[in-house]
Amino acid sequence: MRLKTQLNLAFTTLLIIVMGFTAITLYSQLKSLLVTNETRQLEESGQILLTTISGIDEIPVPALDSMLNNLDLSMFLYDEQAEEVTYTNLVKSDAERLAENHDTAPTRENTIWKDKQNSFVVKSIKVGPEQHMVILRPIRELEEVQQSFFQRILLVFLIGVMIAILISTYLTQRLVRPLTELKYQLKKIQRREFDKIKSVKASGEIKEVEQSAIEMAKELNRYITSQRQFFQNASHELKTPLMTIQGYAEGIKDGVFTGKDKEHGLEVVVSEISRLKQLINEMILLAKLDSEEGIYKEERVEIKELINQTIDRALPLVSDKNIKMTYNKPSDIVISGDKEKLLRAMMNITSNAIRHANSQVHLSVQPSGIRSVEITISDDGPGISDELLPNMFQRFVKGDGGETGLGLAISRAIVERHNGTIQAGKSKLGGASFTIIL
Repeated sequence: MRLKTQLNLAFTTLLIIVMGFTAITLYSQLKSLLVTNETRQLEESGQILLTTISGIDEIPVPALDSMLNNLDLSMFLYDEQAEEVTYTNLVKSDAERLAENHDTAPTRENTIWKDKQNSFVVKSIKVGPEQHMVILRPIRELEEVQQSFFQRILLVFLIGVMIAILISTYLTQRLVRPLTELKYQLKKIQRREFDKIKSVKASGEIKEVEQSAIEMAKELNRYITSQRQFFQNASHELKTPLMTIQGYAEGIKDGVFTGKDKEHGLEVVVSEISRLKQLINEMILLAKLDSEEGIYKEERVEIKELINQTIDRALPLVSDKNIKMTYNKPSDIVISGDKEKLLRAMMNITSNAIRHANSQVHLSVQPSGIRSVEITISDDGPGISDELLPNMFQRFVKGDGGETGLGLAISRAIVERHNGTIQAGKSKLGGASFTIIL
């Protein structure tokens, strides 16, 4: 069943239940209200009769009958001492039977008398020491009013249900329309038509879902694009050493290269195989960093020890280039992460800085915020060009003197898996600067 139909049924059912309960409650309480109101009217009519006949020793019966007919009342006078009906505009036997079967004494409560198949709303008023005026109104008249009122309620109920269905259909249509449009946008994402995705007019939670869907589409598009570029670059990077290896191997096999040329060719083949092996190992590592959860082993990592180990491993590179490496002594900061992976990320960036530095590389560590640490690696080399800077951490993006083009991508993957960030920029030394926040 479609969501629109479900919402319409839900709204309509809820309205029917609420209005039905209200109608039943009103119908059940209406009779009591009518009896109370009728009792009050009977009492007012009785007081009018008392005022009219007071001071008159004997009022003619025809005149009293006419007065009761004008007031549309049924009444009898009952003498408690004589236990007889002294006057009535009813059939006297009916009045005597009512007086005999019921208490004619005045009461504050609503009184209903039942006689055979008829029922009466009754109000008794004391008119003398032992004489009571009993005024009656057949209850069937109230029931007719109740039935008429119920018919009107039913009519209002049906009209209300129809109006509610129309309003429900309109509101549901407005509510479901953004979801329908969002479904079509998701279909475009499914077909990878990312350039055709449009924003949906919505609010509240639906707008949040729509924004999440758009962000997902952008991220998916970026991922597909990066994967496509990755395979293109990977095929190019793998093809170059393979062609070199193939050329020298075929030349040596066919006797084209002999003597020193043969030895040189073998050296080139071994060198290219080593470079190819390194490239494949880094590609495998990067794939594992992006996909495998078990590759990370969480432990306590002291930043001071991480920096010291980075410097120890970088010393041979520093000595070969005859440059100066400086660093500040970090305070006792401890984070949670994979120490070996973080050391790999640090070495990738540090060795990159050493390779491009003219005379100096500097490592600095300082707290960043309440629960973060910032590690900055700077050099005084030529720096990063503005064209290359936005894509520094993409796979197979290499600057001048770069090797595989995967080192910085591996560093970014490691840092991001530790819920950290890494960014590149220009350093105060004049070269490149890489900042890691963990």
